[in-house]
Amino acid sequence: MIAIIRLAVAAGTGAALISLVQTARQPSREAAAVRAARSSQNSAIAARDLDRAASFWTDDVVIRSGLGRVIQGAATYRSTLGADSATVYRREPERVDVSDNDRWPLAFESGTWTGRDARNGRPLIRGRYAAQWIKRDGRWLIQSEVFVALGCSSAGCSRPLVVQ
Repeated sequence: MIAIIRLAVAAGTGAALISLVQTARQPSREAAAVRAARSSQNSAIAARDLDRAASFWTDDVVIRSGLGRVIQGAATYRSTLGADSATVYRREPERVDVSDNDRWPLAFESGTWTGRDARNGRPLIRGRYAAQWIKRDGRWLIQSEVFVALGCSSAGCSRPLVVQ
């Protein structure tokens, strides 16, 4: 009888673990919403619609650019992005994790980014990034981003490193 109980407990635990793994593999509705927000922001950046691109940041957003510059605040980030009219940036999320605590409306996104020549679409600079998202009033917004430049070509290679 004890062997049967142990087998039943083991089978139940195994089924629970399989269910947990399957649930973890399925993208959540919230993760899909973060990905959709990123896609919309990418479209806004490509269209040079900086007001719409900025609408995805919190007012107090903090950025560490690919070459080390610290950018604080949505207005500063918007003007920095607008000053670089020669480059179109795109983020490609590889992973989005959403907090499982309902009191923490947070998400973590990571992936690759590219900066392409606005005139001909050729790659200039690329790297990896991470972003912290927060859900406010039913909408996902970027609270912070870190970009790291890992490669370049042509004019992108002459950009100066900000931090030494």
